[in-house]
Amino acid sequence: MKKLILSAAIVLGSLSIQAATFNQTNTTANSVNVQDEYKEVDSVPAAVKTGLDNAYPGVKLDKAYVNDKKEYKIEITVRNEKSTVYTDEKGNIIKK
Repeated sequence: MKKLILSAAIVLGSLSIQAATFNQTNTTANSVNVQDEYKEVDSVPAAVKTGLDNAYPGVKLDKAYVNDKKEYKIEITVRNEKSTVYTDEKGNIIKK
């Protein structure tokens, strides 16, 4: 009788172990970076210079780039710190 109860407990225990399988799902997120084509320019409009001077006193323009939408990517130096700023053709700062 003891053997019967013991064997039943072993069988039920092994069945419950097999029933506890975990379903693992892998999720991936696809991201697309849209990169605007910027072309280097020698000078920027006066409105852009004025907007930068108002936003960053003592700014020094290092390089300037423009894309087809007339948005400017400007590499600047302020207090010996280099940074990149995006503006539109009217001198408004754009967050990117």
